[in-house]
Parts: sequence; structure tokens; C-alpha cells
Amino acid sequence: MSRKSGILLHISSLPGPDGIGSMGKEAYAFADFLAEAGMHIWQVLPLGPTGYGESPYQSASVFAGNPMLISLEKLKEDGLLRPVPREEEWVEPSNAAQVDFEAMKAHKLAMLRDSFFQSEDRLQREISAFRREQPWVNDFALFQALKKRFGNMMWTQWPDRAIRRRDPSAIARCKTELSDEVHFQIYCQYLFQRQWMELKKYCNSKGIEIFGDMPIYVAEDSADTWTHPEVFQLDRDGVPRRVAGVPPDLFSATGQLWGNPLYRWHRLRWRGYGWWVERMRRMKEMYDIIRIDHFIGFANYYSIPHGAATAQTGKWVVGPGRHLFDTFKKKLPDLNIVAEDLGVVNDRVRALLNYVGYPGMKVLTFGFGGGEDNPHRLTNFTQNSVAYTGTHDNDTVLGFLSAADAATVEDARRLLGFKALSEAPEAFCRAVMNSKSDTAVLSMQDVLGLDGTARMNFPSTIGGNNWKWRMLPGAADAALAHRLRQWNQEAER
Repeated sequence: MSRKSGILLHISSLPGPDGIGSMGKEAYAFADFLAEAGMHIWQVLPLGPTGYGESPYQSASVFAGNPMLISLEKLKEDGLLRPVPREEEWVEPSNAAQVDFEAMKAHKLAMLRDSFFQSEDRLQREISAFRREQPWVNDFALFQALKKRFGNMMWTQWPDRAIRRRDPSAIARCKTELSDEVHFQIYCQYLFQRQWMELKKYCNSKGIEIFGDMPIYVAEDSADTWTHPEVFQLDRDGVPRRVAGVPPDLFSATGQLWGNPLYRWHRLRWRGYGWWVERMRRMKEMYDIIRIDHFIGFANYYSIPHGAATAQTGKWVVGPGRHLFDTFKKKLPDLNIVAEDLGVVNDRVRALLNYVGYPGMKVLTFGFGGGEDNPHRLTNFTQNSVAYTGTHDNDTVLGFLSAADAATVEDARRLLGFKALSEAPEAFCRAVMNSKSDTAVLSMQDVLGLDGTARMNFPSTIGGNNWKWRMLPGAADAALAHRLRQWNQEAER
């Protein structure tokens, strides 16, 4: 990898008129901003439909897109949405720096249904081609339609056991009964695909690669577990036997209980990892670079009994290791992968990382404390890595230092050379840019020098301000692009 740089900013965090960032003109403007700034990477969070608590890491599908990111303005420009009376227009909430998920979703869903009723018939040829190219969409659309019928109830609790178990006659009946809703869900996925691929093509034409994030696990309540129960450690009723998490550590005395179903890796290997190959094929289509979240789970994963109150009763189990990545190399030889290697990195994990050769991650805000051998200390950054000021799960630089003890702040000052806390975000950004790492990715919040109120997510929490942050209109201006271009030139990126 040549030395290059980019910015981490999820689509939902863009400004714009839909109450949430979308794939409209603001996204294209941000691509122009990146090009002006000399950046060559735009990193985004998972693009799937958000689940409980609006987390993009708990999605109803690993293949689908989030319809809430569709641009209504672009639909109007394309003649797929009629003009509506002024009183029906979306009014930007009073706090433009946050997404109002409840109000936004109600409005956007109504507008998408309006578009569907107007435009489905004249798009039949394109939609039919989309269904052939993306066969997962048919099962996903039926899953969403059934969720709506059963009041958004988790699929393992649907009252009809035949539907839960996908009895062919029951599925055929549901497809007929729910035909309109199924076609609407397919229509939304078609629109997402259309807008996303247009945006990606534009970014690529500007020399910008899309760097996407892929969670290792799927949500328990997802089309994936319903349609492919054989892939996961589930009982006959679809309930997980064991679930994912991480053990107790310095940050949590009881560990983290994520609750995602684990994979049946032996069965997957016997079947040539077919489901995983198709998943990676879809990721390759969506992104130029794929960050695999929780990469350590391929070397060894933490397995917790379903129903456990905490993660303390879990155990480590050997993962698929090299064989899975040999399969990827054979069937998808040009995958461009980055390994999220944060967490418990033991010898097995290190051996797998050395074998596959993927770049790992270095996070500068993790680099204070833990002694001189801390792998995230700036002096220990390696060339084959992607360097960050922080990730979506971390506080901003200002938030981090405001909450840190005096020794940590002094260590950061001594290493990075800033005096006032207000100077710290730039110091952290420039340190990452000038590091040994081949790739440097800056959080947009740190580029803008924002405090902890702009944090994207608090891990192991639901609700609050998680996933709500939005960049204010005009923040990514020409002056900021000029400053970033200077940083790139200084760092020879």
C-alpha cells in the first residue's frame, strides 16, 4: 500500500435535508472535499439496515442496505418522487448536529412508499435485473414483511411455527399474502443499490476509495439467521446455543456479552464456506477496502452459553484460521482487507495476521499507558497498518483528554508537542498523518476539533446519543480542505 490518507465519516453523519445524512448532493460534496484535501479514502460504518438502538452493527441483514440513507432529493431529481405540499416537506430538526431517528424514519418511510406507488411499474425491468443479480433480496424482503405483520417481533417468537421453520407451503402462502409489502422492500433495496453504486462510482472517479466496515457477527434477529440457520449455532427453534462476547478485562469486570449467534465453523468448512464467500463477494461489490471487525474471532473466539447473565462463564474456542482465508484467496483473489485486530491479541491471532498479511490497526488514543511496548504508542506504529486518531467506539481526542488523568495528558503533551487542550486534536491528527503507517485515517470529529458531545458511540450501551452525531452544514469548507492538503504534503501522503 502506498502512503495515503482518509477520513472516517459515516453517511448518516453528513448534513442535509432528510433529517439524516444521505447519498444525496452532500455526499458528492464531501467526495469533492476529500479530493481537494488530497485524501484518497472515505471510511464509513456498516451500511445495512440498523437494528435495535439504531446500531449499524446489529443489522437485519449482512447483504442489504439501509433505506434511511436514500436521498429523497435525488429521487425527486430522477423523477421517482412527486413534489409534495409545503406542509408535508421534512423540516430540519432544531438540533442539526443530531439525527432524530423516530421522526426521520416516519417521514422517510412515508416518502419511500409514495415513491413506490408512483414508480414501481416503470422500473420493473431494472428491478427484475436487480433481483437476479442479488438473490438474497427476495428472502430479506419477505423477512421484513413478516416482521411488519408480527409487530416487529423477533422472528424466533413469531406465532406461526411453520413460518419460523420456513416450511415451503407456509413461505409460498406468505409471499402471496404479503406481496405488496415484499415488493416495497425490494424496491427500497433497489433504490439503495442504485444510489450507492452511483456515489461509489463518483468517488472512484475522484481517486477516492470507499473503505467499508464489516462486522464479523450477525444480529440474532436477522434475515441471515432465519434463512440460513445451518450456518449458526442455533437450536431447532432458532435460538442461539452459545453467543459472542469478550471476557472480563481492565475495562469491564464481567466482560462484554454481545449476544450474537456464533458460527458452525466445521459445517461451513465442509460446505466450502459458501455463505461467507457470498458475503465477501457482496462486500467487494460495495467497497474498495473492507475492514473486518473483530478479526481476532477468526483465530479464536469467545463462546458464552446462551442465557448467561454475564460474559464471565465463557470460554475461548479455536476459529477457522488459515483455511477460511485460503478459500477467500482462491475464490475472491483480489479482496482488499484490513484486520481490526483490537482486543485480546494472543500468539494464535498474531500467527494468523502474519499468515494473511493484512494491515492491522493502530489507534493513537490507545497509546498512552501500558508502558513503552504498548503497540498503539506512536513510536511502535508499523508500516503495514492503518493509523487512527480514534474509532467510532472511542471518544474524540478532546473528550478523551478531558476525562484523562494528569499523567496521561502530560504524556500526550510531551510526545505530541501541544500546549493547550484546544491544540490537541490537530496535534493528534498530524501525528497520525506523519506516522510510519501506510494509511492514516482521521475521525472527522477530530479534524473539526470537536469535544465529547460529538462522540459517535458508547460501547455496551443502547440509546442516548449513540449513532446520532451529524456534521454541521459548511463545516467541511475550502479552508479546511486546504489545511488537510498541507498536512498530506507534509506527511508525503
